[in-house]
Amino acid sequence: MEGLGTILPLILMFVLFYFLLIRPQQKRQKAVTKMQSELAKGDRIVTIGGLHGTIDAIEEGKVVILCGDGSRLTYDRNAIREVVNV
Repeated sequence: MEGLGTILPLILMFVLFYFLLIRPQQKRQKAVTKMQSELAKGDRIVTIGGLHGTIDAIEEGKVVILCGDGSRLTYDRNAIREVVNV
């Protein structure tokens, strides 16, 4: 019975960490992966670095972004932070 008293706080701490830290992070990562896989030409996006633009072309792991001044930049698909609905 003494062993249970010393292990119970550790188990409780692990369960608490799982529900407060690990599980929400997994949900966020799944949502980001889904968003990045559903990118389409014409979507208005924001990159991790803060660049705003429109998707001009999509290749396997890269995205060509059309910026406001008409320039085209190539980014990794993983660099897209969010799709902006305007």
